[in-house]
Amino acid sequence: MSGAGTAATVLLFLCLLVLSSAHGATPTLLNAKQSAQARGFIFETSHEEIVAKAKKEGKLRVVSSLDPATYKQLAATFKQKYPFLDFTLNAVDGTEAAQRLLLELKAGMGKNWDSIHLSRDFYNEFAEHIKKIDILGMAEHKVLAIPTAMIDPNKRNIVAEASAIQVVVYNKDLISPEKVPNTWEDFLKPELKGRKFLIDIRPHGMVSLVAGLGEAWVKNYASRLKDQEPIWVRGYARALAAMSAGEYALHQQANYQSCVEVAEKHPKKSIVCKVIEPVPVRLIELLGVTISAVNPYAALLWLEFQATPTGQRIIDKYEPLKSSVYGPGSELAKVTEGKKLSIDKWDSFAQIPGWYDMIERAFGLPQAEKLR
Repeated sequence: MSGAGTAATVLLFLCLLVLSSAHGATPTLLNAKQSAQARGFIFETSHEEIVAKAKKEGKLRVVSSLDPATYKQLAATFKQKYPFLDFTLNAVDGTEAAQRLLLELKAGMGKNWDSIHLSRDFYNEFAEHIKKIDILGMAEHKVLAIPTAMIDPNKRNIVAEASAIQVVVYNKDLISPEKVPNTWEDFLKPELKGRKFLIDIRPHGMVSLVAGLGEAWVKNYASRLKDQEPIWVRGYARALAAMSAGEYALHQQANYQSCVEVAEKHPKKSIVCKVIEPVPVRLIELLGVTISAVNPYAALLWLEFQATPTGQRIIDKYEPLKSSVYGPGSELAKVTEGKKLSIDKWDSFAQIPGWYDMIERAFGLPQAEKLR
Protein backbone atom coordinates (compact mmCIF):
# COMPACT_ATOMS: atom_id res chain seq x y z
CA MET A 1 0.00 0.00 0.00
CA SER A 2 1.29 3.48 -0.84
CA GLY A 3 2.07 6.02 1.79
CA ALA A 4 -0.93 8.05 0.67
CA GLY A 5 -3.17 4.97 0.98
CA THR A 6 -1.90 4.19 4.46
CA ALA A 7 -2.45 7.75 5.58
CA ALA A 8 -6.00 7.69 4.20
CA THR A 9 -6.74 4.45 6.06
CA VAL A 10 -5.40 5.84 9.34
CA LEU A 11 -7.37 9.06 8.81
CA LEU A 12 -10.56 7.10 8.16
CA PHE A 13 -10.01 5.02 11.31
CA LEU A 14 -9.43 8.15 13.40
CA CYS A 15 -12.56 9.76 11.98
CA LEU A 16 -14.65 6.71 12.83
CA LEU A 17 -13.15 6.61 16.31
CA VAL A 18 -13.96 10.28 16.90
CA LEU A 19 -17.47 9.81 15.50
CA SER A 20 -18.15 6.77 17.71
CA SER A 21 -16.80 8.54 20.77
CA ALA A 22 -19.02 11.54 20.05
CA HIS A 23 -22.00 9.20 20.26
CA GLY A 24 -20.72 7.52 23.41
CA ALA A 25 -19.80 4.36 21.48
CA THR A 26 -16.23 3.76 22.56
CA PRO A 27 -14.38 0.77 21.10
CA THR A 28 -15.07 -1.10 24.34
CA LEU A 29 -18.79 -0.40 24.06
CA LEU A 30 -18.85 -1.36 20.40
CA ASN A 31 -17.17 -4.67 21.24
CA ALA A 32 -19.73 -5.27 24.00
CA LYS A 33 -22.55 -4.52 21.57
CA GLN A 34 -21.12 -6.90 18.98
CA SER A 35 -20.71 -9.64 21.59
CA ALA A 36 -24.28 -9.17 22.83
CA GLN A 37 -25.73 -9.17 19.32
CA ALA A 38 -23.80 -12.35 18.47
CA ARG A 39 -25.69 -14.01 21.35
CA GLY A 40 -29.03 -12.66 20.18
CA PHE A 41 -29.28 -9.76 22.64
CA ILE A 42 -30.22 -6.13 22.08
CA PHE A 43 -27.55 -3.72 23.32
CA GLU A 44 -27.61 0.08 23.20
CA THR A 45 -24.38 2.03 23.57
CA SER A 46 -25.76 5.19 25.18
CA HIS A 47 -28.40 6.16 27.69
CA GLU A 48 -29.32 9.10 25.49
CA GLU A 49 -30.27 6.70 22.70
CA ILE A 50 -32.52 4.72 25.06
CA VAL A 51 -34.27 7.91 26.17
CA ALA A 52 -34.67 9.09 22.57
CA LYS A 53 -36.25 5.79 21.54
CA ALA A 54 -38.50 5.81 24.62
CA LYS A 55 -39.64 9.32 23.69
CA LYS A 56 -40.65 8.06 20.25
CA GLU A 57 -42.59 5.21 21.87
CA GLY A 58 -44.46 7.63 24.13
CA LYS A 59 -46.19 4.99 26.23
CA LEU A 60 -45.46 2.45 28.95
CA ARG A 61 -47.65 -0.37 30.35
CA VAL A 62 -46.30 -2.39 33.26
CA VAL A 63 -47.29 -5.08 35.75
CA SER A 64 -46.07 -4.76 39.35
CA SER A 65 -46.44 -6.82 42.53
CA LEU A 66 -45.67 -3.92 44.84
CA ASP A 67 -48.22 -2.39 47.19
CA PRO A 68 -50.56 0.12 45.48
CA ALA A 69 -49.24 2.96 47.67
CA THR A 70 -45.70 2.13 46.55
CA TYR A 71 -46.30 1.96 42.83
CA LYS A 72 -48.46 5.09 42.98
CA GLN A 73 -45.47 7.02 44.32
CA LEU A 74 -43.04 5.29 41.96
CA ALA A 75 -45.26 6.10 38.99
CA ALA A 76 -45.70 9.76 39.99
CA THR A 77 -41.95 10.31 40.45
CA PHE A 78 -41.11 8.39 37.28
CA LYS A 79 -43.53 10.55 35.26
CA GLN A 80 -41.87 13.68 36.65
CA LYS A 81 -38.56 12.40 35.27
CA TYR A 82 -40.02 11.25 31.94
CA PRO A 83 -43.13 13.39 31.38
CA PHE A 84 -43.34 12.36 27.71
CA LEU A 85 -44.49 8.83 28.65
CA ASP A 86 -48.18 7.92 28.95
CA PHE A 87 -47.94 5.51 31.89
CA THR A 88 -50.28 2.62 32.79
CA LEU A 89 -49.63 0.30 35.72
CA ASN A 90 -51.48 -2.87 36.75
CA ALA A 91 -51.05 -4.79 39.99
CA VAL A 92 -50.59 -8.56 40.22
CA ASP A 93 -50.28 -10.27 43.58
CA GLY A 94 -50.39 -13.87 44.70
CA THR A 95 -49.99 -17.24 43.02
CA GLU A 96 -53.35 -17.25 41.25
CA ALA A 97 -52.77 -13.85 39.66
CA ALA A 98 -49.29 -14.94 38.55
CA GLN A 99 -50.72 -18.09 36.95
CA ARG A 100 -53.32 -16.04 35.07
CA LEU A 101 -50.64 -13.68 33.77
CA LEU A 102 -48.50 -16.63 32.67
CA LEU A 103 -51.46 -18.16 30.79
CA GLU A 104 -52.04 -14.82 29.06
CA LEU A 105 -48.41 -14.71 27.97
CA LYS A 106 -48.57 -18.27 26.65
CA ALA A 107 -51.73 -17.37 24.75
CA GLY A 108 -49.90 -14.54 22.98
CA MET A 109 -51.45 -11.71 24.97
CA GLY A 110 -48.10 -10.37 26.21
CA LYS A 111 -48.36 -7.38 23.87
CA ASN A 112 -50.66 -5.83 26.46
CA TRP A 113 -47.64 -5.22 28.73
CA ASP A 114 -44.15 -3.83 28.20
CA SER A 115 -42.70 -4.87 31.56
CA ILE A 116 -43.97 -7.59 33.87
CA HIS A 117 -43.33 -9.05 37.29
CA LEU A 118 -41.99 -12.62 37.18
CA SER A 119 -43.30 -14.88 39.93
CA ARG A 120 -40.55 -16.79 41.75
CA ASP A 121 -42.78 -19.87 41.71
CA PHE A 122 -42.80 -19.95 37.89
CA TYR A 123 -39.58 -18.08 37.20
CA ASN A 124 -38.21 -20.11 34.29
CA GLU A 125 -41.61 -20.26 32.59
CA PHE A 126 -41.99 -16.48 32.83
CA ALA A 127 -38.40 -15.97 31.66
CA GLU A 128 -39.26 -17.56 28.31
CA HIS A 129 -41.45 -14.52 27.62
CA ILE A 130 -38.80 -11.89 28.38
CA LYS A 131 -37.06 -10.02 25.57
CA LYS A 132 -33.36 -10.69 25.13
CA ILE A 133 -32.01 -7.29 26.12
CA ASP A 134 -28.53 -7.34 27.61
CA ILE A 135 -29.41 -5.36 30.71
CA LEU A 136 -26.43 -6.79 32.56
CA GLY A 137 -24.00 -5.78 29.81
CA MET A 138 -25.41 -2.26 29.63
CA ALA A 139 -25.24 -1.97 33.42
CA GLU A 140 -21.63 -3.15 33.43
CA HIS A 141 -20.76 -0.44 30.91
CA LYS A 142 -22.76 2.25 32.76
CA VAL A 143 -25.27 2.68 29.95
CA LEU A 144 -27.97 1.80 32.50
CA ALA A 145 -27.66 2.89 36.14
CA ILE A 146 -28.58 -0.48 37.64
CA PRO A 147 -26.32 -2.24 40.19
CA THR A 148 -25.11 -5.37 38.40
CA ALA A 149 -25.79 -7.56 41.45
CA MET A 150 -29.52 -6.90 40.95
CA ILE A 151 -29.45 -8.62 37.55
CA ASP A 152 -29.69 -12.33 36.78
CA PRO A 153 -26.10 -13.13 35.72
CA ASN A 154 -27.20 -16.05 33.56
CA LYS A 155 -30.24 -14.71 31.73
CA ARG A 156 -28.89 -11.11 31.78
CA ASN A 157 -32.33 -9.58 31.11
CA ILE A 158 -34.15 -9.77 34.47
CA VAL A 159 -33.77 -7.40 37.43
CA ALA A 160 -34.61 -8.00 41.13
CA GLU A 161 -35.67 -4.52 42.21
CA ALA A 162 -36.37 -5.44 45.84
CA SER A 163 -35.61 -7.97 48.56
CA ALA A 164 -36.94 -9.30 51.84
CA ILE A 165 -34.89 -10.37 54.85
CA GLN A 166 -35.87 -12.56 57.79
CA VAL A 167 -35.04 -11.68 61.38
CA VAL A 168 -35.58 -12.98 64.89
CA VAL A 169 -38.32 -11.11 66.75
CA TYR A 170 -38.68 -10.89 70.51
CA ASN A 171 -40.62 -9.02 73.17
CA LYS A 172 -38.05 -7.70 75.63
CA ASP A 173 -40.69 -7.49 78.37
CA LEU A 174 -41.03 -11.28 78.23
CA ILE A 175 -37.48 -12.44 77.48
CA SER A 176 -34.24 -10.71 78.36
CA PRO A 177 -31.96 -9.78 75.42
CA GLU A 178 -29.12 -12.01 76.65
CA LYS A 179 -31.38 -15.07 76.40
CA VAL A 180 -32.34 -14.37 72.79
CA PRO A 181 -30.48 -16.58 70.27
CA ASN A 182 -27.40 -15.14 68.60
CA THR A 183 -27.18 -17.91 66.00
CA TRP A 184 -29.77 -20.08 64.26
CA GLU A 185 -28.43 -23.10 66.16
CA ASP A 186 -29.18 -21.36 69.48
CA PHE A 187 -32.85 -22.17 68.93
CA LEU A 188 -31.90 -25.80 69.56
CA LYS A 189 -30.74 -25.15 73.13
CA PRO A 190 -32.53 -27.15 75.87
CA GLU A 191 -33.83 -24.03 77.58
CA LEU A 192 -35.85 -23.18 74.45
CA LYS A 193 -37.61 -26.53 74.28
CA GLY A 194 -41.32 -26.83 74.97
CA ARG A 195 -43.44 -24.08 73.37
CA LYS A 196 -40.89 -21.33 73.97
CA PHE A 197 -40.96 -19.76 70.51
CA LEU A 198 -43.09 -19.37 67.38
CA ILE A 199 -42.28 -20.83 63.95
CA ASP A 200 -44.20 -20.06 60.77
CA ILE A 201 -45.19 -23.22 58.90
CA ARG A 202 -44.44 -21.43 55.61
CA PRO A 203 -40.62 -21.29 55.94
CA HIS A 204 -39.57 -18.41 53.68
CA GLY A 205 -36.34 -17.66 55.52
CA MET A 206 -35.41 -21.31 55.93
CA VAL A 207 -35.55 -21.71 52.14
CA SER A 208 -33.16 -18.78 51.75
CA LEU A 209 -30.74 -20.43 54.19
CA VAL A 210 -30.28 -23.29 51.71
CA ALA A 211 -28.13 -20.96 49.58
CA GLY A 212 -25.69 -20.25 52.40
CA LEU A 213 -25.78 -23.39 54.54
CA GLY A 214 -26.75 -26.14 52.13
CA GLU A 215 -29.76 -28.39 51.68
CA ALA A 216 -28.60 -31.11 54.10
CA TRP A 217 -27.92 -28.60 56.90
CA VAL A 218 -31.31 -26.91 56.52
CA LYS A 219 -33.20 -30.22 56.40
CA ASN A 220 -31.46 -31.43 59.56
CA TYR A 221 -32.00 -28.08 61.27
CA ALA A 222 -35.71 -28.07 60.43
CA SER A 223 -36.08 -31.57 61.88
CA ARG A 224 -34.32 -30.54 65.08
CA LEU A 225 -36.51 -27.43 65.36
CA LYS A 226 -39.55 -29.72 65.29
CA ASP A 227 -38.06 -31.63 68.24
CA GLN A 228 -38.00 -28.35 70.20
CA GLU A 229 -41.81 -28.48 70.25
CA PRO A 230 -42.36 -24.89 69.10
CA ILE A 231 -45.67 -23.10 68.64
CA TRP A 232 -46.62 -23.43 64.97
CA VAL A 233 -48.19 -20.36 63.38
CA ARG A 234 -49.14 -19.07 59.93
CA GLY A 235 -48.84 -15.44 58.93
CA TYR A 236 -46.54 -12.79 60.36
CA ALA A 237 -49.18 -10.13 60.99
CA ARG A 238 -51.22 -12.26 63.37
CA ALA A 239 -48.21 -13.74 65.14
CA LEU A 240 -46.47 -10.41 65.67
CA ALA A 241 -49.70 -8.77 66.84
CA ALA A 242 -49.95 -11.50 69.50
CA MET A 243 -46.35 -10.87 70.51
CA SER A 244 -47.04 -7.14 70.70
CA ALA A 245 -49.96 -7.89 73.01
CA GLY A 246 -47.58 -9.74 75.33
CA GLU A 247 -48.85 -13.25 74.60
CA TYR A 248 -45.62 -14.69 73.17
CA ALA A 249 -41.96 -13.86 73.71
CA LEU A 250 -40.01 -15.07 70.69
CA HIS A 251 -40.40 -15.73 66.94
CA GLN A 252 -37.75 -17.77 65.13
CA GLN A 253 -38.05 -15.94 61.78
CA ALA A 254 -40.29 -13.15 60.49
CA ASN A 255 -40.13 -10.60 57.71
CA TYR A 256 -38.04 -7.61 58.75
CA GLN A 257 -40.54 -5.08 57.41
CA SER A 258 -43.38 -6.76 59.31
CA CYS A 259 -41.35 -6.65 62.52
CA VAL A 260 -40.41 -3.00 62.10
CA GLU A 261 -44.03 -1.99 61.51
CA VAL A 262 -45.14 -3.68 64.74
CA ALA A 263 -42.11 -2.44 66.68
CA GLU A 264 -42.72 1.19 65.71
CA LYS A 265 -46.35 1.02 66.80
CA HIS A 266 -45.72 -0.66 70.15
CA PRO A 267 -46.46 1.84 72.97
CA LYS A 268 -43.51 0.67 75.08
CA LYS A 269 -41.19 -0.09 72.14
CA SER A 270 -40.81 -3.63 73.51
CA ILE A 271 -40.69 -5.47 70.17
CA VAL A 272 -37.15 -5.97 68.88
CA CYS A 273 -36.03 -7.09 65.41
CA LYS A 274 -32.72 -8.95 65.69
CA VAL A 275 -30.56 -9.70 62.65
CA ILE A 276 -28.78 -13.08 62.80
CA GLU A 277 -26.12 -14.29 60.37
CA PRO A 278 -26.22 -15.61 57.80
CA VAL A 279 -29.10 -13.25 57.05
CA PRO A 280 -31.80 -14.99 54.94
CA VAL A 281 -32.49 -12.84 51.88
CA ARG A 282 -35.15 -13.36 49.23
CA LEU A 283 -34.90 -11.62 45.86
CA ILE A 284 -38.32 -10.19 44.99
CA GLU A 285 -40.01 -7.87 42.47
CA LEU A 286 -38.34 -9.63 39.54
CA LEU A 287 -38.92 -7.56 36.41
CA GLY A 288 -38.21 -7.90 32.72
CA VAL A 289 -39.29 -6.50 29.34
CA THR A 290 -41.73 -8.76 27.50
CA ILE A 291 -40.82 -10.30 24.15
CA SER A 292 -43.79 -8.61 22.51
CA ALA A 293 -43.32 -5.24 24.26
CA VAL A 294 -44.52 -2.36 22.09
CA ASN A 295 -42.48 0.08 24.19
CA PRO A 296 -39.31 -1.78 25.23
CA TYR A 297 -37.14 1.30 25.69
CA ALA A 298 -39.66 2.99 27.97
CA ALA A 299 -39.72 -0.28 29.92
CA LEU A 300 -35.93 -0.18 30.28
CA LEU A 301 -36.17 3.29 31.81
CA TRP A 302 -38.79 1.96 34.25
CA LEU A 303 -36.53 -0.91 35.35
CA GLU A 304 -33.61 1.47 35.74
CA PHE A 305 -35.61 4.02 37.71
CA GLN A 306 -36.66 1.54 40.39
CA ALA A 307 -33.02 0.56 40.91
CA THR A 308 -31.86 4.14 41.44
CA PRO A 309 -31.46 5.64 44.94
CA THR A 310 -34.68 7.61 44.34
CA GLY A 311 -36.64 4.47 43.43
CA GLN A 312 -35.17 2.51 46.31
CA ARG A 313 -36.08 5.27 48.80
CA ILE A 314 -39.69 5.14 47.62
CA ILE A 315 -39.79 1.36 48.03
CA ASP A 316 -38.30 1.70 51.52
CA LYS A 317 -40.82 4.33 52.54
CA TYR A 318 -44.05 2.91 51.13
CA GLU A 319 -43.61 -0.84 50.78
CA PRO A 320 -41.97 -0.48 53.36
CA LEU A 321 -38.38 -1.69 53.83
CA LYS A 322 -38.28 -4.00 50.85
CA SER A 323 -35.50 -2.24 48.97
CA SER A 324 -32.71 -4.25 47.42
CA VAL A 325 -29.80 -5.30 49.62
CA TYR A 326 -27.74 -4.34 46.56
CA GLY A 327 -29.17 -0.82 46.29
CA PRO A 328 -26.53 1.74 47.34
CA GLY A 329 -27.84 3.61 50.38
CA SER A 330 -31.02 1.55 50.65
CA GLU A 331 -32.30 0.72 54.13
CA LEU A 332 -31.79 -3.01 53.66
CA ALA A 333 -28.26 -2.38 52.40
CA LYS A 334 -27.59 -0.47 55.63
CA VAL A 335 -29.16 -3.15 57.85
CA THR A 336 -27.13 -5.94 56.23
CA GLU A 337 -23.88 -4.03 55.71
CA GLY A 338 -20.85 -6.08 56.75
CA LYS A 339 -22.99 -9.13 57.52
CA LYS A 340 -22.88 -12.57 55.95
CA LEU A 341 -25.91 -13.05 53.72
CA SER A 342 -27.66 -16.19 52.52
CA ILE A 343 -29.29 -15.04 49.28
CA ASP A 344 -31.41 -17.01 46.85
CA LYS A 345 -29.38 -17.99 43.83
CA TRP A 346 -30.94 -17.01 40.49
CA ASP A 347 -30.32 -20.42 38.99
CA SER A 348 -31.97 -22.21 41.92
CA PHE A 349 -35.43 -20.63 41.63
CA ALA A 350 -36.77 -23.79 39.99
CA GLN A 351 -35.73 -25.76 43.10
CA ILE A 352 -37.42 -23.47 45.60
CA PRO A 353 -40.85 -25.21 45.60
CA GLY A 354 -39.06 -28.48 46.36
CA TRP A 355 -37.17 -26.89 49.24
CA TYR A 356 -40.40 -25.60 50.76
CA ASP A 357 -41.76 -29.14 50.61
CA MET A 358 -38.56 -30.60 52.10
CA ILE A 359 -38.59 -28.21 55.05
CA GLU A 360 -42.30 -28.53 55.72
CA ARG A 361 -41.92 -32.32 55.79
CA ALA A 362 -38.94 -32.01 58.14
CA PHE A 363 -41.20 -29.89 60.34
CA GLY A 364 -43.61 -32.84 60.35
CA LEU A 365 -46.27 -31.07 58.23
CA PRO A 366 -47.67 -29.25 61.28
CA GLN A 367 -50.93 -27.35 61.41
CA ALA A 368 -50.91 -23.74 62.55
CA GLU A 369 -52.35 -23.21 66.01
CA LYS A 370 -55.09 -20.72 66.75
CA LEU A 371 -53.29 -17.99 68.67
CA ARG A 372 -54.66 -16.60 71.87
